[in-house]
Amino acid sequence: MQAAIRRMSKLSSILEVAKAMTAERNLDTLLPLILKEAARVVEADRCSLFIVDRARNELWSRVAQGANEEIRLPIGQGIAGSVAATGDVVNIKDAYDDARFSRDFDVKSGYRTKSILCVPMRDTRGDITGVIQALNAFDGTFDAEDEELLLALGGQAAQAIENAMLHEEISRLFEGFVQASVMAIESRDPTTAGHSGRVASLTVGLAQATELAPAGLYRGTRFSTEQLQEIRYASLLHDFGKIGVREPVLVKAEKLYPHEFEVIKQRFELARKDRQLGSLQRRLEMVKLRGDRDLASIDQEEDVRLARELKELDEALEFVIACNKPTVLAQGGFEKLTGLGEVAFTDSRERPMTILSAHEIQVLSIPRGSLSATERREIESHVTHTFKFLSQIPWTRVLKRVPEIAYAHHEKLDGKGYPRALAADHIPVQSKMMAISDIYDALTASDRPYKKAVPHEKALDILHMEAKGGQLDAELLRIFVEAEVPKRSLKPAG
Repeated sequence: MQAAIRRMSKLSSILEVAKAMTAERNLDTLLPLILKEAARVVEADRCSLFIVDRARNELWSRVAQGANEEIRLPIGQGIAGSVAATGDVVNIKDAYDDARFSRDFDVKSGYRTKSILCVPMRDTRGDITGVIQALNAFDGTFDAEDEELLLALGGQAAQAIENAMLHEEISRLFEGFVQASVMAIESRDPTTAGHSGRVASLTVGLAQATELAPAGLYRGTRFSTEQLQEIRYASLLHDFGKIGVREPVLVKAEKLYPHEFEVIKQRFELARKDRQLGSLQRRLEMVKLRGDRDLASIDQEEDVRLARELKELDEALEFVIACNKPTVLAQGGFEKLTGLGEVAFTDSRERPMTILSAHEIQVLSIPRGSLSATERREIESHVTHTFKFLSQIPWTRVLKRVPEIAYAHHEKLDGKGYPRALAADHIPVQSKMMAISDIYDALTASDRPYKKAVPHEKALDILHMEAKGGQLDAELLRIFVEAEVPKRSLKPAG
């Protein structure tokens, strides 16, 4: 009666561990679980588990009770290797009496192996995928019931390990796909290389810091491992839609495109030549009126006038060059451009030409950044492109919100963000975190040719301005600053 109860208890344990193994997808968690339960079911001192590596014709053990490092051995060698090769159960009372047993491990660890029960692990097709080895039965020997129970547990373990390894392979495959996608984004604009990865690190760092908030609106906020991965993927892919933006717009470094600015520079050169020709014509006319005796005086007067006119042109060009540079913050001071629109010169056919067109004045007067209203709308369309692209991916249940989170990273709490002008309570908290990280990195990045990196403190000042303006989440920004998220999340350059 007692033996039957004991057997039922062990069978129940196998069922319970089978349920646990079915639910577990992390090999680092699953393998110790299997060993713990195997040792308990067959009442052994410790257990080892070896998995078949067919590519190398070896057994490997990521985890073995009593071992601190990975163990590898050829299939066919040792007791475990023999079981993997033949599929036979090995049950011996004293390992030192079996020639297949290597005493090296005992010598290194100081452990004395006595009884061994080693059984094959078979998958649903009957193929051997590994072996489980139990050492030192509590009562001195392993019996037939122990063999049966360990074989049953091994079958369950084989299926669970196969599923976990498949899950691991799929995860690596998807990670590779995400990294390749990031590479595709950044290859369009090499100057932003690293931006997506930094935004992901900052956003995940902010999420983890938010979990530790002792007080405030987000106290008690928690993210599972899967949710943090969801945040990371959404952050890595938040700019993927930029592949749908025209490259000249995407990489536009200054307000005017290079070929446009080159035309303006040529106009200034023509204006200088026009002033010089005008000066020569005036000299000739004055000589005709005043005679050769006043030539020195005429030249002196014209030299002063020409120098003034050329200086005005040079200063005007310098001002245009300065206006062509983008700015981080909105600013004015472009009023002088309107006056330059009235500066004229004549071409070789004596046709009057203005030095700046109305369109050029409008573009040079952009108060912030380098994009015109039309170009900015094109850049902003990348968010919609991102959402459409990410929505085509069959995300798993735990990652299904990746498109939604990425879609809202340019929304503002005051409803003036894009592309949907969402109200604050419709913006996911993960997107609010990403907005802070995205702006911070864009400000502090040192790899943008069209602007200098903004110092850390200045970047925080700008973020605080936007939070006070009702655009960013002030509480999340407080956590971002107090937890020193940039310092903790970003690796120093170099």
